[in-house]
Amino acid sequence: MRILALVRAAANLALCPISLAHAQSPADFYKGKTIDLYIGYSAGGGYDVYARALARHMTRFIPGNPTIVPKNMPGAGSLVLANWLYNVAARDGTAFGTIGRGTAFDPLLGSTKAQFDAAKFNWIGSMNDEVSVCVAWHTTGIATLEQVMQNELTVGGTGPAADTDQFPKVLNATIHTKFKIIAGYPGGNDIDLAMERGEVMGRCGWSWSSVIATHKQWFDEKKINVLVQLSLKKHGDLPNVPLVMDFAKTSEERQIFKLVFARQPMGRPFLAPPGIPADRTAALRKAFMDTMKGPGFLAEAEKMQLEINPVSGDAVQEIMQEVYQTPKAIAAAVADMVNH
Repeated sequence: MRILALVRAAANLALCPISLAHAQSPADFYKGKTIDLYIGYSAGGGYDVYARALARHMTRFIPGNPTIVPKNMPGAGSLVLANWLYNVAARDGTAFGTIGRGTAFDPLLGSTKAQFDAAKFNWIGSMNDEVSVCVAWHTTGIATLEQVMQNELTVGGTGPAADTDQFPKVLNATIHTKFKIIAGYPGGNDIDLAMERGEVMGRCGWSWSSVIATHKQWFDEKKINVLVQLSLKKHGDLPNVPLVMDFAKTSEERQIFKLVFARQPMGRPFLAPPGIPADRTAALRKAFMDTMKGPGFLAEAEKMQLEINPVSGDAVQEIMQEVYQTPKAIAAAVADMVNH
């Protein structure tokens, strides 16, 4: 009797909905479902434009072809979304998102508002290995970074975790520029409008891919002066614009710049909550990279002037692991810069 009872219990367990759900293939799981793609910024900016382009094409490459619905969740330079993905979002593969490339570094840099462990996210991939720039509006008369070491330049910021706030703070603390950050803009598009209206004089920590995708005409018509490239290597479009690494005078400054700009390969990062079944994470990562190579997607990206230079989810995951091995003294120095 006892053996029979055990057999029946085992049979009941096999039919348990939870067990069946985990036994499903990704194709069976995703068939007929909707995936929510959350965007940590307001509509119209670079992150929004890239994410919506991905959403239009990625469904074809996910097993079961679920519908992907983009949704904006702006706030604190995408920190609101990062916390939500980690602590609230469904952990079954039906929600993922895009956040600022620097947001994942917040816990390392001492942010008490970052309620996540970035290494535990499931990183899906990055659409771009990024170069950012600082620009000044043409009416300011400022055309070089050296001039910002002598004259104050007001720039817009989207939140403490964002490049727009952190990059100018790091430059102020290391090479003594005089950027003044006007914080609180919901997204990059709002800063661009503020530049046009004369509320701010420039923008620092602006993805070059976003400049080209949203305001190439400004560059062509010399309405903006590009002051410096913020990355570990120059962009092919900007051979005559200096690289931030050229301004490092000490080995400590070089280490600081390396930590701060290591985020650039995460130019347009996509991530899912922790705890998603491994086969679904793998399916999303593969679908992401397949989308990046898809002729339909690439044709649209070219038409929209979106720079595509993808980095795999596995590679982004590795970057996160490596960055968190930064010497504590360097991380503490950078934390002090960005938190003041």
